[in-house]
Amino acid sequence: MNRKTRGAIAAGHPKTAEAGQIILELGGNAFDAAIAAMLASFVVESTLTSAGGGGFLLAHTQDQESILFDFFCQTPQLKKSLSEIEFYPVDINFGGATQVFHIGRGSVAVPGSLMGLFTVHQELGQLPFSVLVEPAINYARNGYQVNDYNRVTFEVLEPILRASHGSRKIYLSNNELFNIGDIAYIKDFANILEEFAKKGIQEFYQGDIGQQILQDMKEGGYLTQEDLDNYRVIKRKPLNFNYRGYQLLTNPPPSSGGILINYALKILENINLKSYQFGSQDYLQLLALVMNLTNDSREINYDNYLYQDDIISQFLSKKNISDGQNKLQQTINKWGSTTHISVMDEYGNAASVTNSNGEGSSYVIPNTGIMLNNMLGEADLNPLGFHCWPNNCRISSMMSPTIILQEGKPKIVLGSGGSNRIRTVLLQVIFNLLDFNFSLEEAINKPRVHWENNLFNLEPTKQLETIENLRLPPDTEIILWQELNMFFGGVHAVRLKEDNSLEAIGDPRRSGVGIIC
Repeated sequence: MNRKTRGAIAAGHPKTAEAGQIILELGGNAFDAAIAAMLASFVVESTLTSAGGGGFLLAHTQDQESILFDFFCQTPQLKKSLSEIEFYPVDINFGGATQVFHIGRGSVAVPGSLMGLFTVHQELGQLPFSVLVEPAINYARNGYQVNDYNRVTFEVLEPILRASHGSRKIYLSNNELFNIGDIAYIKDFANILEEFAKKGIQEFYQGDIGQQILQDMKEGGYLTQEDLDNYRVIKRKPLNFNYRGYQLLTNPPPSSGGILINYALKILENINLKSYQFGSQDYLQLLALVMNLTNDSREINYDNYLYQDDIISQFLSKKNISDGQNKLQQTINKWGSTTHISVMDEYGNAASVTNSNGEGSSYVIPNTGIMLNNMLGEADLNPLGFHCWPNNCRISSMMSPTIILQEGKPKIVLGSGGSNRIRTVLLQVIFNLLDFNFSLEEAINKPRVHWENNLFNLEPTKQLETIENLRLPPDTEIILWQELNMFFGGVHAVRLKEDNSLEAIGDPRRSGVGIIC
């Protein structure tokens, strides 16, 4: 790597990426940059992520150590009768598809984002935390300019943003959503960040902020003091597997995304994807089939067993993989609100971090600018049904921050937002990179598909005849989108090129930005 290059960062907003760039140029490492960028995203991408949400940071250090920091949301320890819970549906229209989410105080799970970022800083950070919060404080206090993608997310999530006084205060002016070019502020959050930098994040869990959360949750919510007191960041061994001569590291169970990607790649091991023309009828049919088989295996062999200690070996057993391969071969013969940041630095450190607030519960902690999550109201995170979650358990997530190693060193850092589409989005980008050998920009910009629940969503293609002739599972409805859309995720990635220089590409579907510094 060129030693004059400090590093590279790809993220979902220019200011998010800029925050990471500032820290890299100050001599911070990839983990410092990822923390600063994520804190900034809580301001400039606050409809997608929040200090009141949860996430995962996959770290690969210059000493070749790999760690998955799990700071995703936890289910509460106690349940209440449904008559005591504020929990109601909202329809979110992505432009080509509508998804139902549930919000209200009863949708809030125990948040982990702040404790997660503090923990990563304590273990891997180089610069003082007070330095890392400065870009976010600046954007929150002095404002940021609303861009096209901000406006799109405001419009998509408008039913949630209008649902409480606290959220209206952040996202509306004169009862209208902020528009492109407006300057938006979250000054309360700037003040809170300064407090966190001075006193640490215990204020959020045990201090005045925590007490405010608990007071408000007495009416309609689940959270208790025990929930806040007992929340811990979990350090996990990343899921580690090989594909096409590369080593892939990603999010392990109880989260679902990583192991479902692993399953899909394993059943494709014996298929030569290079023999398929990208976007052809056969290729699209293959993707639909792989997604279908993966979903079927998840429902039968995963969702009811995800908290078992041996879930990895059971789900990825030779028999289960062989069954999937046989079904695949036999057949051949006949949206979400999340943000992702990828960083690599000059030392060889790599950070892949995905964080989410769900769609947001609409509940904002008074005088903080922090909206809490609605993870208990996302159907895909509650496969057994709403209010049926096991008490005091880490919620399973589709988030799959990923690092691809070549000869033990980081080659590609990537991840995506996109709710239940995350796993299929990353699967396709991995194909594009490792099977089709597309450039990083091509791999991210190529049209995507997503198959689920007999709906086959496709981004625009000029080959309409190909779509009309697709042989798909019975009763499949084809939905052809008119343009690239945030529904199909937002993959932000960094790659080490053959000449040891870095490249960084953000996904245009989510206003992504890549910066080399």
